[in-house]
Amino acid sequence: MRAPIGGFADAIPAPECLDRLVAPVADAVRQWTGSVPAEQLLHVDSEPEWADTATFVEHYGSDLLDTSANCVVVAGKRGGTTTLAACVVLSATRLDVNGVVRRHLGVRKASFAPMETATGESGMEYGGITPIGLPADWPLLVDSAVADLPHVLIGSGQRRGKLIVPGKALAGLPGAVVIEGLGA
Repeated sequence: MRAPIGGFADAIPAPECLDRLVAPVADAVRQWTGSVPAEQLLHVDSEPEWADTATFVEHYGSDLLDTSANCVVVAGKRGGTTTLAACVVLSATRLDVNGVVRRHLGVRKASFAPMETATGESGMEYGGITPIGLPADWPLLVDSAVADLPHVLIGSGQRRGKLIVPGKALAGLPGAVVIEGLGA
């Protein structure tokens, strides 16, 4: 089937290609209970060296700049406790870490999690982290602009391949909170 966004000739329902997904993402797709059927989660193949947004849209379609989102792992600190959270914002925006995120998490300091922490705790590759399959105890903050999209391109858990999902599927993930103005 043709992908609903981007220049991808072949989109495969994620339940039909679990072998292309990293373990936590494949497990989440297998156990999917969202309001959107799992068959609407589509996998598209892509070159790992083109995973970063600017290069990606150059190769797969400029329309993806407005319909792709990044999942950013943030570490919030208060006292001696660190809380990891995932934030999903449109690729063309910047995550408001020190304002919206910090206040929502109720922490004194919030910053991007170190790469080793983000990958080690998520079980995913840097540059491919996706909100689908993250640890259940992590807060998941989704920008309303992402949740409102009919289809959004997100990571697949690794740099090779992406997922195209209805925005409302992300809003329905366990622990997800939709926030207006998360990305600016």
